[in-house]
Amino acid sequence: MTSSASRVLALLELLQARPGITGPELAQRLDVDARTVRRHVRTLEELGVPVVASRGRYGGYRLLPGYRLPPLMLSGDEAVAVVLGLLAAERTGLHAAAPAVASARAKIGRVLPETLRDRVDAVAEVLGFTATAYDGAAPDAAVLLALGTAARDVERVRIAYRSWRGDATQRELDPWGLTFHAGRWYVSGHDHARDAVRTFRVDRVLQVEAVGPGTPAPAGFDAAEQVVTGIAAVGWAHEVEVVLHVPLDRARQLVPRTAGTLAAHPSGSLFRGRVEHLDGAARMLAGLGVGLTVVAPDALRDEVRALAQRLLRDMGAT
Repeated sequence: MTSSASRVLALLELLQARPGITGPELAQRLDVDARTVRRHVRTLEELGVPVVASRGRYGGYRLLPGYRLPPLMLSGDEAVAVVLGLLAAERTGLHAAAPAVASARAKIGRVLPETLRDRVDAVAEVLGFTATAYDGAAPDAAVLLALGTAARDVERVRIAYRSWRGDATQRELDPWGLTFHAGRWYVSGHDHARDAVRTFRVDRVLQVEAVGPGTPAPAGFDAAEQVVTGIAAVGWAHEVEVVLHVPLDRARQLVPRTAGTLAAHPSGSLFRGRVEHLDGAARMLAGLGVGLTVVAPDALRDEVRALAQRLLRDMGAT
């Protein structure tokens, strides 16, 4: 690579790292004069990399954001971090466009030095995750970006939504926040059709259209809390109420947020939730490893006793 080409690439890296860097600073860093800096800037522009210059005391050079991304200058460590991040995104379902994730990985892989690429591939081959992989819940990237923009800018949107039954509806929503939970994306906000706070799965949103100014979220609104409490309130067969004999902060460390709600109680913490199977609830409570008192239902108290008897019997058998 010629010295001039090396300096052009170095210039690109400096512009990415320090937007607004001045001509004299560039000249000093590249060890050239100001005229050569301007010539290298023109070279980048001819290659399709948009560079803008601001005049004046606080002027400088920066890359102009555009539809096509400029070439990125990544160090080896940065490239590895990006690849591993993409691997994790695919596994957890965090990605919003699976083909784009795969193509991004392939592009980075093609330009990595052979030795580094081989080492990254080795990590990818042996990398294990403790959580189950999530498939089929990735939303459309354009939908996700539109909802995020509307939430930030306090805009109302009209969404085309498909329910779990397959029914298609039109909703007007003031989005207040996005949440990624258990492999799925959710948007929470004020649903004008119901005049209530609702949560929608983003992968079921088919289209988003901005319709005007929205209403801001109430003070203290927590989109993630809205999602987990909503999931906990799903109408399972049995409503349970249990006193855990530990302080509230300790109970919050032990009980999954999606299991139900917790509140302070004179004897510790009060847990309320809904479950489909009481025997499963008994096992979950026993796994907390704390003293507890079942308030309701009586059938859950029976299940806890039965579980304790089975454990004692099994211990005696060994």
